[in-house]
Amino acid sequence: MNAPNDLPLSSQISPRLKIERETHKLEKRLCRQVGQAIMDYQMIEAGDRVMVCLSGGKDSYGMLDVLLKLQARAPISFELVAVNLDQKQPGFPAEVLPNYLTELGVRFHIENQDTYSIVKDKIPEGKTMCSLCSRLRRGILYRVAGELGCTKIALGHHRDDILATTFLNLFFGGTLKGMPPKLQSDDGQHVVIRPLAYVAERDLVRWAQHKQFPIIPCTLCGSQDNLQRVQVGKMLKEWERQHPGRLDNILHGLQHAVPSHLMDRSLFDFAGLRADGVARADGDKAFDDHELPTSPVMPFGDASAAERLAQVQVVQLHGGD
Repeated sequence: MNAPNDLPLSSQISPRLKIERETHKLEKRLCRQVGQAIMDYQMIEAGDRVMVCLSGGKDSYGMLDVLLKLQARAPISFELVAVNLDQKQPGFPAEVLPNYLTELGVRFHIENQDTYSIVKDKIPEGKTMCSLCSRLRRGILYRVAGELGCTKIALGHHRDDILATTFLNLFFGGTLKGMPPKLQSDDGQHVVIRPLAYVAERDLVRWAQHKQFPIIPCTLCGSQDNLQRVQVGKMLKEWERQHPGRLDNILHGLQHAVPSHLMDRSLFDFAGLRADGVARADGDKAFDDHELPTSPVMPFGDASAAERLAQVQVVQLHGGD
């Protein structure tokens, strides 16, 4: 039997040190993924003034926190302005965000607009208010961005939001459309960015717990979440539980569309397609079964994904949950 000092080094590390190491790895992963998304899609450029939309939820807190870290080390200069829309929902703790942002030393603006009363007046009792509320909120934030001279509007949607939206559109809308990491606003006046596009929701949950953000619940209006979105979210979580890496694979697929192998005639000239006698390595082998990879793609150089996959496989081998 080994003496205590003969135990492997990993067994001698204290639980506190392990937590500190895992937290450090998480911080590095968040900064790397957000930085990679910003570079991949040219989300932020020199001289930009970015309006960071802050709701009081874990995602927007995490987005602001990581953007501040990147701003401090970025080779270019850009400004951040945190903006919250106080919609006068009953019980909304109006002092939480101003106190937090003042202590943080971040420039911020609180926009007070009673959209709650408008929505309650227009939407029948028992019906979901989210759609109208979202449209009103969007219009107000666009106006505020113009008034503040902001060149970009940053929203806190993460990888799981993007995938859920893609499947919602596919299942219920009949369109292959997701939630882009960068787009022009519907009024044509603003550029909207999603710096968390590569970030998994579970990492934002862990980071919020570590940072102890003063979370404001999103159910103050009394409206239920979109049940279809909840169902799709559960489906995605179950997929990831059974097949670690699947969600990263799907996100990778959204970045590598092959129009010639889809069915959208506006993206590929199927009508004009003719055999030209030229062999192509990427040509379709129509009578062969498509060979699929046996392991998940690990996008964005995320070694942690491989580590998580290995951990789950070990647990499964030992009969764990």
